[in-house]
Amino acid sequence: MRPCYASKVAAAAPIRKPDSPRHAALVRVTHWITVISFFALLISGVEILISHPRFYWGETGNALTTPLFKIPIPASRATVPTGYGYVLPDQNGWSRYLHFQAGWAVVLTGLVYVISGLWTSHFRNNLFPAPPDRTWPAFRGVIAKHLRLAPSDEADALSYNVLQRAAYLMVIFVLFPLVIWTGLALSPAFNSAVPAAVNALGGRQSARTLHFFVSAFLLLFLIVHVGMVVLAGFRSRMRAMITGAATILPQERT
Repeated sequence: MRPCYASKVAAAAPIRKPDSPRHAALVRVTHWITVISFFALLISGVEILISHPRFYWGETGNALTTPLFKIPIPASRATVPTGYGYVLPDQNGWSRYLHFQAGWAVVLTGLVYVISGLWTSHFRNNLFPAPPDRTWPAFRGVIAKHLRLAPSDEADALSYNVLQRAAYLMVIFVLFPLVIWTGLALSPAFNSAVPAAVNALGGRQSARTLHFFVSAFLLLFLIVHVGMVVLAGFRSRMRAMITGAATILPQERT
């Protein structure tokens, strides 16, 4: 009598793996607090920018100073030369207050996330690339896959690829510290208490210019990040970041 084998399944329906969360609870909570705070910073930052859409380098800069560059938009202050014959409504009051509050929310949330990540080895286990992935061919393979718009596989649902790891590490340990540092450098109180931290950036106006560019890079990261989430599977990725449940195939169960 011939042995009977189960027929090969062409396409298995994805399931959740309840005993292996894709993201830890603290990662999910700090992620969404950061998202809300970042949008508050973005909205209030745009309003602050409108009050003086000119950037300088050094310690001082004002409406009578030649700018390093300027954003071609009307200002909310009549004293700022923009080339437009009108001014926008001045929202500088509430926007600065919201920017300050949201900034501290990001700082405190980031401290909790970093301390927890170091304590639980989250960065070492989930973000730092393994030695074989720290090569150009590894990066090139992931980039080529994205350019081909190839569908995500099971590994993508359970772990970050090397390009994601590099991007997240850059945001966590470079861009966010820089945006916080340059933001604090714009505070007169911080300038008085730690002048060396401001001088290291080239002065308050240099800090403002750097703050603008770092914020622009963070916004670019957000746009690319959301776009990749949509391409990889918006519902499954959102579910993983809200509930922690990962979507895998039946044969991956243990």
